[in-house]
Amino acid sequence: MGLALLGGIAALTHFLRNRHYQKLVEKGELTEEDVPAEINPADMECCGQHEVCEKESLLAAISKQIEYYDDEELDRFRGREGNDYTETETEEFRNILYTMHSEEVAGWVRSLQLRQVNLPDDVKDEVFLIVGERRMN
Repeated sequence: MGLALLGGIAALTHFLRNRHYQKLVEKGELTEEDVPAEINPADMECCGQHEVCEKESLLAAISKQIEYYDDEELDRFRGREGNDYTETETEEFRNILYTMHSEEVAGWVRSLQLRQVNLPDDVKDEVFLIVGERRMN
């Protein structure tokens, strides 16, 4: 229940953020270039941290070594689409996500990418919320 609430809060926050920036653009207070980059869950090339991620991606591009986060069991989901997980399988990802430090989340997502394991769609908003909060700090 709590995780569903957290996901709802993340989606609402994302919606309100986008609406706020759109209103500022319409008023002429901001230009499209001034609006912070969109965190696009469909674009998993980047973890969503953008500025931080780009810096870390330079290192990731050099090294393709996979780091595990006590999540070797997730390798069985290799190649599975984000919308193709059961609730039980999604909870496995959440359990790992919420047992790690927030500063590890971007690395964990990168590790999953290298392992060709897609996050469940229901977990992506939560990941982006954590990464976004970290980026703001």
